[in-house]
Amino acid sequence: MPWCDECSRFLTPNSMGEGGECPGCGRVLAGGGGSGVDGEAVDEPHVPWHFKLLVLATIVYLAYRAVQGVVWLAGRI
Repeated sequence: MPWCDECSRFLTPNSMGEGGECPGCGRVLAGGGGSGVDGEAVDEPHVPWHFKLLVLATIVYLAYRAVQGVVWLAGRI
């Protein structure tokens, strides 16, 4: 998230101007196309592996419970 030293505040990409300037003081904070302060390249954050593992485990658990529900319903009919 870009930081403006002159205004002492963080800015969201939506609140900045089209050229990456601060709406308060007009200082250019970020260039277009994923550049950071002073034209540095900014890496996009990656999803952690343990979050992917948690999502996979949740999907497997819910599939297992769905199969249990179908078996239970089949036994009641």
